Amino acid sequence: MLNDNSQDLATHFLKLSRLGSTRSAMDVDDDDDREEPPTELNTINSSGGFLLVSPDKLSVKYPTVHMHGHDVGVVQGNRPAPVKRLVYYFEIHVKSAGVKGQIAIGFTCEGFKMRRQPGWEQNSYGYHGDDGLLYRGQPKGEAFGPTYTSGDTVGGGINYATQEFFFTKNGAVVGTTRKDVKGRLYPTVAVHSQNEEVTVNFGADPFCFDLKAYEAQERMKQQVAIEKISLPPNLSYGVVRSYLLHYGYEDTLNSFDLAGKSNVPPISLDQGSGSNEEGRMYALSQRKVLRQLIRKGKIDAALGKLGEWYPDIVQDDKSATCFLLYCQKFIELVRVGELEEAVSYGRTKLAKFFELPGFEELVQDCVALLAYEQPHKSVVGYLLEDSQREVVADTVNAMILLRNPKVTDTQVCLRSDLEKLLRQLTASCLMKRQLEGDQGEAFHLHRVLNSGDE
Repeated sequence: MLNDNSQDLATHFLKLSRLGSTRSAMDVDDDDDREEPPTELNTINSSGGFLLVSPDKLSVKYPTVHMHGHDVGVVQGNRPAPVKRLVYYFEIHVKSAGVKGQIAIGFTCEGFKMRRQPGWEQNSYGYHGDDGLLYRGQPKGEAFGPTYTSGDTVGGGINYATQEFFFTKNGAVVGTTRKDVKGRLYPTVAVHSQNEEVTVNFGADPFCFDLKAYEAQERMKQQVAIEKISLPPNLSYGVVRSYLLHYGYEDTLNSFDLAGKSNVPPISLDQGSGSNEEGRMYALSQRKVLRQLIRKGKIDAALGKLGEWYPDIVQDDKSATCFLLYCQKFIELVRVGELEEAVSYGRTKLAKFFELPGFEELVQDCVALLAYEQPHKSVVGYLLEDSQREVVADTVNAMILLRNPKVTDTQVCLRSDLEKLLRQLTASCLMKRQLEGDQGEAFHLHRVLNSGDE
């Protein structure tokens, strides 16, 4: 008879089987996409008496003569800089340096005094054109970069990976400085002498600075830092080998062992709970056969082998494991266009699951396949993908591993060492981002794994 561990294990895969229904939405509905960047200047919250903003809200001019240091024309972007990305960046083009060229670009907080240059007050940074100095929260600047004047294009950015501000001039990085400002920051522009005029580019037009190359360089730095971490030479061999063992890829395992033949034993990440070499070898050949049958869509043959080798797994035809196998059989019939057979099979095998909690959603998705002329293009088309076969194969594989008398922890049957490492990587990246105030790129494992294809 199946025990509670078996039921819990199968239920895990039952939930996993419906992840495909939300996969497309998850790929699009990222935090990055919901965070609106600045698109224009904020004409409401600005020192409007000392500047003129063009009707398109992308140009600023200082039309008069200033009388003292507080007569600064300051304007912020209409939204704060997005934080859930690797880099935020914007540029200004100096149409005219006016009388004194007292132009500044930088970042300021929400409550910034709008008659002060960015960098002159706390929680603000500014790179100034008349002296090339960097101002960091006080009126006294420090040596930073060259001055800039009419015809120059200057940019300001935030590198969330390094927690630094950086500034550019005419497409080249001038310098960087540590980002110590807390809270949301607004891209900010200031003009301070007669006839100074700048245009602002929030990204609607191509930047003078090659932002894509900069981001690629920053990611490469991260990759280089990771690759400098010293690991035992046989660790990766052991991790890959444990993956092949765990999922029953016997033929690939034999080829892998032959190609990577070594006298040094592979390192295992978990020497206990039945996850050692002997434990992972459990029923390897039988698990290989069953995986191959399910991946080819031969569900009846897989059920036959299970009935022969592990009858207790399929004796309860209302178990989650049997349910997933029945669903996959129904899906395979739809896949080859045998719709009448699918209807008949559904009435025989799936109807009894309609009212059972936890089963009904997948039953409804399966039946919905019959309603579409091109089911693979429908909202339930995920069921026809190879990944759905893999979920069923993984379920059967885990249920067999659970029968290993040396297994004392159900989790051993769920994931290989490789997958545990990837989960730890995800958790570590999310924790690092949380410690930095949820700033920086949202971590998506599938992006990392697919980065080599870009």
